[in-house]
Amino acid sequence: MYKVLLVDDERIIVEGISRTVNWQAHGTELIGTARNGLEALAFIDTHMPDIVISDIKMPGMNGLQLVEKVHESYPHISFIMLSGFSEFDYARTAMQFGVKHYLLKPCNENTITDALEEVIGSLRKLETQEAFMHNIQKELSKVLPHAKEQFLKELVTNKMYGQRDWDDYGRLFHLTIEHNRVQLLLFKIEGNIEFEHLFAIKNIAQDVLGQKLVLLSTTIGKHVLLLIKEDSTTEALLDKLQQINQTFSTYYKLDATVAVSTPGSIVETRKMYRETLECLNYQFYLGEGSIITSEDIGNEGDALAAPFLYDEEPLCMHVKSGDWSYVEAELRSYFTQLAESRMDTQLSKSYLIPLYVAIVRQGKAEEINDYLKKIASLDQFSTLKALEQFVLETAKDICLANYQSHTKKQSFIINKMLSVIEEQLANPDLSLGWVASEILYMNADYLGKLFKKETGDKFSNYVVRLRMERAMEEIEHTGDVKVFELAEKFGFGGNPQYFSQVFKKHTGFTPSEYKRSP
Repeated sequence: MYKVLLVDDERIIVEGISRTVNWQAHGTELIGTARNGLEALAFIDTHMPDIVISDIKMPGMNGLQLVEKVHESYPHISFIMLSGFSEFDYARTAMQFGVKHYLLKPCNENTITDALEEVIGSLRKLETQEAFMHNIQKELSKVLPHAKEQFLKELVTNKMYGQRDWDDYGRLFHLTIEHNRVQLLLFKIEGNIEFEHLFAIKNIAQDVLGQKLVLLSTTIGKHVLLLIKEDSTTEALLDKLQQINQTFSTYYKLDATVAVSTPGSIVETRKMYRETLECLNYQFYLGEGSIITSEDIGNEGDALAAPFLYDEEPLCMHVKSGDWSYVEAELRSYFTQLAESRMDTQLSKSYLIPLYVAIVRQGKAEEINDYLKKIASLDQFSTLKALEQFVLETAKDICLANYQSHTKKQSFIINKMLSVIEEQLANPDLSLGWVASEILYMNADYLGKLFKKETGDKFSNYVVRLRMERAMEEIEHTGDVKVFELAEKFGFGGNPQYFSQVFKKHTGFTPSEYKRSP
């Protein structure tokens, strides 16, 4: 039931409206009356009605002043204004505060109840919208943490992410970065670990660093990755990381090695991720539980591990086209080069992650997420050979699926072309260019190559041969030879002479000779 307050300094008006309106029938309850704006304001503060029906001209505080005061504190309360004045200024002032119903006195029961029904309808609509938005926000709050984690994984493994992508996701996740400068922190827990340990160090890191510094966090394999705002005081950041390690070690008796990237633009996070992976490889020299930065490895890193450069684009094009023979040979060559480089296992895997992501992105859209979820399994393989087999199997599945899709699409196109030829055999305009531009809206050269590949014959030769075969059948079936009719029926229009020439070239006889031949 919606609660209603009635405000008017004329007692007869208050009593009349109170008795004549069937409040309960309209889902409302008259909870009180007031003689002026001051009394109404005090009543509203105490009883909080949903709807106020108020006269405009009243002593002490008039109706317009009451609307203004109530709107400041309780903008959700709806008003229906009553007045004996018809001046537009009154209505205009009331509308400034959201009043949509302005009734002139005297007004009958129907006028008031109609206004009341409209206000109630608006209130119910608003309640429905608020309930819907509340449910949406409730559901979004459940999936938002997972979405943030997945986005960070994508950000550091997908080279296609740029500034525009970050701007869109930044707005979605309410993330702001001053000067667009960030750093990555990569934690590796040493020894036998469980998911509880990853969850714990992530929470400890977020608590110590603070929400203002940490933008996103996730787990990738046995690592915990944090994207933070650039910390201008390196020493302060290192102190906090040391505190994280000490706290984690105290509770779980395990060490954690931390890799810290150099600060950079948000669009450089993929590069930063590779940098942190390279830093982790140097725990052999600095000890488990160390905090490793690019300064710690210095130029020595360039001497020990030269960059392994590979352009994935040609490979991706062949995966997309379903050319498995090329893809298999290329991947085997890639893994041979990777094995010969003799890089550290983790560094090798860091190069495989973008390659794997590039391959799976050539698959069906609905299957990409399932493939991406398997990124974590890359860390479980202990040999390069096992990794090679895993990547080859994934690439082969995607290649074969793409090949079947292309084959199916090409078969559909050829069947459509054959159907058009049958339907348009009498059309003198029938040609490859005509079919391409008027029927299929595709490139004529591509259609011609596809047609010859599938049928073994050029489009024009196929059409001529089919026309001649049908003309021969016609002559044999009817026993009558009218060259001009055959020419029109089989696409030669008003040129029977040319039809006869083509017919003789195809059969060795003129149409008349063919009829008499045994």
